[in-house]
Amino acid sequence: MRRVVTASLALVLGLALVSSAHAGKFNKKLSIGDSAPTFQGLPGTDDKTHSLADFKDKDVLVVVVTCNHCPVAVAYEDRIIEFARKYASSPESKVGLIAINVNNNNTDKLDKMKERAKAKGFNFPYVYDETQKIGRELGASKTPEFFVLNKERKVVYMGAMDDDQRAKNAKKKYLEDAVDALLKGETVSTAETAARGCSVQYDRRR
Repeated sequence: MRRVVTASLALVLGLALVSSAHAGKFNKKLSIGDSAPTFQGLPGTDDKTHSLADFKDKDVLVVVVTCNHCPVAVAYEDRIIEFARKYASSPESKVGLIAINVNNNNTDKLDKMKERAKAKGFNFPYVYDETQKIGRELGASKTPEFFVLNKERKVVYMGAMDDDQRAKNAKKKYLEDAVDALLKGETVSTAETAARGCSVQYDRRR
């Protein structure tokens, strides 16, 4: 009987180790170097549909999981706009950026997203994934949460944009540092940080 219990315990511990080996320090789904999940046909606030393949000519792709209602996400909107202006707003840029909302409450529906994008003047695609599939596959847990993908669409950075919700107090620009490193052909020095913000509102019935 003791051998059976011991063997069962070893199996459980082994499965736990295997599971944790495939997750990051803060992300429970992905680790650095994993291939990013694909997405296609997501409706945007620009009345177009958007797919991962749209960015095939970009050497770097930044995916932001964000939303309308979260005050932390709102606090980062101007910084995301500025980042896009600096790195991703011109057609010849090597960097792409797409923001994805996976929350399904009334303030985060596509019609409200369109209002928000127009009011703020978003200069990047803001798309809606009602299925929440991409958020789950990215292991996104907070809004906003940032994922930097290289040319092969492997994850090279994931976590927070910087180290302080208040822009004037931010000293470490994790997202910009990761993108700059990729553009220079260098290794990203800080590859994962803890995302800060509101919890993604996943539907437990799915």
